[in-house]
Amino acid sequence: MADKEINLKTILKRDSELKQIQDFDLLLEQILLESRRAVNADAGSIYVREMTREEGEKREKLAIKYSQNDTLQRKLPPGQKLAYSVFSVPINEKTISGYCAHTKKPVNVPDAYNLPSGVPYSFGVSFDQQVGYKTTSILTVPLVTPEDRLLGVIQIINAKDEEGNVIPFSEDDEFLITYFAANATTALERAGMTRAMILRMIRMAELRDPKETGTHVNRVASYAVEIYDRWAFRHGIAKEEREKFRDTLKIAAMLHDVGKVAISDTILKKPSKFTPEEFLIMQHHTVYGASLFDDPYSPVDIISMDIALNHHENWDGTGYPGWVDPNTGAPIKTDSEGKCIGKKGEEIPLTGRIVAIADVFDALCSKRVYKQAWSEEDVLAEIRKLGGTKFDPELTEIFFEILPSIKQIQHLYPEE
Repeated sequence: MADKEINLKTILKRDSELKQIQDFDLLLEQILLESRRAVNADAGSIYVREMTREEGEKREKLAIKYSQNDTLQRKLPPGQKLAYSVFSVPINEKTISGYCAHTKKPVNVPDAYNLPSGVPYSFGVSFDQQVGYKTTSILTVPLVTPEDRLLGVIQIINAKDEEGNVIPFSEDDEFLITYFAANATTALERAGMTRAMILRMIRMAELRDPKETGTHVNRVASYAVEIYDRWAFRHGIAKEEREKFRDTLKIAAMLHDVGKVAISDTILKKPSKFTPEEFLIMQHHTVYGASLFDDPYSPVDIISMDIALNHHENWDGTGYPGWVDPNTGAPIKTDSEGKCIGKKGEEIPLTGRIVAIADVFDALCSKRVYKQAWSEEDVLAEIRKLGGTKFDPELTEIFFEILPSIKQIQHLYPEE
């Protein structure tokens, strides 16, 4: 009973910490991590409910968002993240996660390779075979709101005892994770509202600029977080500070081009290369975006201003808009001819330098009305070539270190 009380206190503490996370994706990742920690589970995945349209009909599915595995993670170099397959499963009785979502009830499986006779679901062994891992105990719990709306499913794998032996999940484990999941849905709904508001702003921008899509900003923001994570690991940033900052960065990076709403349609939707005069006007989207956050209320506002203003600055000082007043766009540093001086090197805020790489990479990989998507080989060659001139050389190096994570994000947020 004492162990259960200790675990429940831990769950309550972690539940409180989850409420501080603002970004929906980062919250999902943390919910999975805390669920595993609470019952000493070696691995797990978290899925969200999504709607798709197939053959003219709406259908529900579970899409994997994050997967974690301590055993496989320990085989990787320090600081490198585990890559996982991106897939979805139907919400029906055929899989364990699908069955859990379908019934909205927990499913506790002591041995995945020896399921009880008569259960409608099966266990797919392909993942274990691909990576050399043995799944034994599985606890799958639905994320259901008080209004009985399914948000997703937590699936944790291989409970371990104090000696590290794999054991079944107990009834107490099931109680704790079910309790935790019920409280986590409140945080998810709040973060979902924040995400929805931001995506509405993006959709508003998309009405003006077809390039500014929800998938584009999700990819850019996710790339930015991965680049920052690796940079923070290199620089010994404390875990608590790192997690707090990455949450703020994810939201702010999604708004990097929000200032384009102030650019004329004649320029914004032009299906060909800009004239020098048009390009000069287009550059002002950085200042227009920054001016939206001129009365900062939170760290998100401050970082959003930094990113909007600085994500087109170049490491060698040739970018734009340079040293300008973020509210008016008036130059505050000029050369002998009165021209605005560009920011260079570490004069550019870290967040701006990070989003610069993320934004250019995604733009080169994407098809536009005025160009085809570049090949992966050409994109990577261009990013490498621009390190030290357009991009921070250290961040360029980091980008290539985390390339598996970058590619995984592309699969998570494919072009619509």
